[in-house]
Amino acid sequence: MTAAIAEKGTSAPLAPDGPAAPPVRRRRRERAFDEVPRWQIYLPLGLYLLFTLVPFYWMLLFALRPAGSTSLVPWPMTFDHFDKVWNARSFSVFFQNSALVGVCTLICTTLVALAGGYALARFNFRLKQTFMLALLCSQFIPGALMLVPLFQIFKNLQMINSLGSVVIAETVFQLPLSVILISGFIRNVPYSLEEAAWVDGCSRFQAFRIVVLPMLRPGLIAVASFAFVNSWNHFLFALMFLMEQDKQTIPVGLSTLIGADSVDFGALAAGGVISAVPVVIVFAFIQKWLITGFSAGAVKG
Repeated sequence: MTAAIAEKGTSAPLAPDGPAAPPVRRRRRERAFDEVPRWQIYLPLGLYLLFTLVPFYWMLLFALRPAGSTSLVPWPMTFDHFDKVWNARSFSVFFQNSALVGVCTLICTTLVALAGGYALARFNFRLKQTFMLALLCSQFIPGALMLVPLFQIFKNLQMINSLGSVVIAETVFQLPLSVILISGFIRNVPYSLEEAAWVDGCSRFQAFRIVVLPMLRPGLIAVASFAFVNSWNHFLFALMFLMEQDKQTIPVGLSTLIGADSVDFGALAAGGVISAVPVVIVFAFIQKWLITGFSAGAVKG
């Protein structure tokens, strides 16, 4: 018996290819990753950050340093370029027009995409897949090809030189991608939650408003933010449909600072800073919701 106990106590350990092998290999991979020199990680990230931030610094440099200066540091600092573009160049009016177009496009795109996305996610109908394919294919059509028919439509509706024409055009071109994204977000909401709300006496609209809509907040913020930013930066529709200067938006206003024989780089840079500030503020406040929304929409579609 003693010999048996001794033999049992001195038994060989499990082979390396036993159940403990995968955790060992995993720990080795983690240890190998930890042993990577930090400069191999930080150097590419630093180069990318430098490549991204240098144009913004160059724009701030021209906007803040005096005219004619060649210093690489904006000192002495001046705000004359901002005063010139805001007051003398009517950028205050351009800013208001761009904000109005952006907010209206945001609201219209989000509401229509919400209704269309819910229909695609919750209802089965004939030619549904064909309709989805048509939405995807519409993303390959450049906006320039639609300028002539849109101009004729808005001319017949007497909407030329109206901000409403730009809002409608921007909404139409934002809708396909927005509908696809919203439908993906809604598919991630369990259908059983709506069914439970129906059992409790809610109508379909009440179940959507009480159960589904609160869970779509990250996705709605993502779609709305992109609709706002794209309409804020869009140049072509505002250039073609708006004739008077007091109806122009910021991208068109920036183009007026480039003359045939000379360019006012200070004013142009100041206008670029003014146009970039709202976009930076929007993404700074919604970045958490933006990442969450696109992660939710990427789970399944």
